[in-house]
Amino acid sequence: MRWIDNLADGPRRNMLAMQETTEFLLTHALLPAGPIPTCFDPDGIYPYESFCETSRRPEIRRYRMITMENERIRVRICPDLGGRVCSLFLKDGAAEVLFFPQVVRPVRILPRQSFTGGGIELSFPISHTPVETAPVLYEIAKTEDRVYVCCGEREIKFGMHWTVEYSLGEGDDFLTQRTVFFNPGAKGQPWMSWSNAAVPARPDTVFDFPGGPVLVHDAEIRTIDWETQGPRSQADVRRMTGYFWQKPDCSAFGAFTPSLGVGLYHMADPLQVPGIKLWSDGIGRDEGWVSQYTLDEAQCLEIQAGPLVDQSVKATLQPGQLHEQVEFWIPSLHRRDIHTVALPAPRLRLVGEVPVFAWARQDEMDLWLQLADARKAGDALRIPRAPDLDSNRWAPSGLAELGDALAWAASRSVASKRDRWLFQQGAWLAGSGEPDAALKVLSECHDDRGRALAGRLWLVYGHDTDEAAKAFRAIESPTISLHPQVIFERDKALAALSPATMDERKRWLDAVSALEDEWLAERRASLLLDCGDAQGAHDVLTGTRFQRVHQRYERTRLWRRVESMLGLHPVTYPSWLGEDDLAEFGAYREHSERL
Repeated sequence: MRWIDNLADGPRRNMLAMQETTEFLLTHALLPAGPIPTCFDPDGIYPYESFCETSRRPEIRRYRMITMENERIRVRICPDLGGRVCSLFLKDGAAEVLFFPQVVRPVRILPRQSFTGGGIELSFPISHTPVETAPVLYEIAKTEDRVYVCCGEREIKFGMHWTVEYSLGEGDDFLTQRTVFFNPGAKGQPWMSWSNAAVPARPDTVFDFPGGPVLVHDAEIRTIDWETQGPRSQADVRRMTGYFWQKPDCSAFGAFTPSLGVGLYHMADPLQVPGIKLWSDGIGRDEGWVSQYTLDEAQCLEIQAGPLVDQSVKATLQPGQLHEQVEFWIPSLHRRDIHTVALPAPRLRLVGEVPVFAWARQDEMDLWLQLADARKAGDALRIPRAPDLDSNRWAPSGLAELGDALAWAASRSVASKRDRWLFQQGAWLAGSGEPDAALKVLSECHDDRGRALAGRLWLVYGHDTDEAAKAFRAIESPTISLHPQVIFERDKALAALSPATMDERKRWLDAVSALEDEWLAERRASLLLDCGDAQGAHDVLTGTRFQRVHQRYERTRLWRRVESMLGLHPVTYPSWLGEDDLAEFGAYREHSERL
């Protein structure tokens, strides 16, 4: 524990203090999806690793926490959880405003299938942030009348910088959040960003949101008038639903829970932050989608704000462009009239004083920076060892000079060393939006990971089932061939190729028949349906314990085939399949799950 400073002056009531501590949290470990890079992966975002399972039992892990406070509120921020605000505490009333589950228990929600709820999360360059459970850099600072905590990094997808600055001034009864994005590259890059606060949800939690037309996202997409058709409280919501305000009649919004005596409101200049969103899983049917990332099945809802009006579109950050926005989180012990909430006007330091962070995690970047330096020096003796078969470190697309460096390293290497660099070059090209160039490089690569990646690219991008099957059939290593991720992707390619592949598909799935893997169960059901055995598929889909996976619908499509072939009465919502029944909407995934 380390006290940074206490700016209280003598007996004066006004005070500002900061503290760095280490805290221990129950943490459920994640299991990586497999060795195939996340290029053109509907369940991933390159170059980040995706996950397929969360451990049932937690372990204990340490996390860095930074506390800042004045005489009214206390804020705790965790750089090791992507810069998340874990606590916003009102000293008057001794009330915690945010929902934070006191456990890190990731679940299958995009973009990496590793979402963990609670606190205030900033997303960039996609919703949700790819570094939800990863450490980022941080910096603390103080001025005469204000304290600042900044978290951020240079993200590895596009190489853009993001910084979120949280600050408190003397006497402030609100938390100020300033966000800065900067694109140092030579190309414009797509992005979205939302500030997402989780607050406790009880049946009496009241929604204080503006009037006006609202886009509703549940089983369908429609527009309602909030004043006459919108829910008034959590008790009025019976299923998971997102609400996006299209033309709000004011800029403040929030939620208040009378039974807890506390609420949270958000305010911003609508020219900077026009986006307003409410997300609720409601009461009853869908509460399990929240319970899965908690210890005690407690419920929360999310109030969100962003610089775009909804989550179906992205903006472009041009080369050299800097984006800045300021917003305010206002805790309250009483329900507020949102039409009378004034926009705070704190005196902040100049935006030029906000830190611009570098790459945050050495294990992700050191090898690639060494390679880029070796290429710049033209010194082949400095080429590092490429990641081997047991490593999911993939060349980051956010490092623009890496493409040339990878080609150079491959040209200076032989045999398996060359293949490892060709695999990384192919992954980098595909992850950088150059799949044709990637396939050309991968055609020269004898690394089985490269063959598996080529199989996916031929299927998903090239729509060439013959080439996809050829790539998967070229895999030599039993370890790669029998990995569930490769079994899964190979089966999709063979299924798309021809009914004549039935025996081949069965042979591969039988080779891993003892594995209790839900993704393999999904492919077994698909094979059984293609063979005409709808009852067998029915038994697999009803007999498998599926975990919940948000915004994925392949199992539901398989079940509809079962119903049709067996003449069953359609089930409105086959919840046991672990999929939601939301309408497909939003720019949440980089690539479609449909072939």
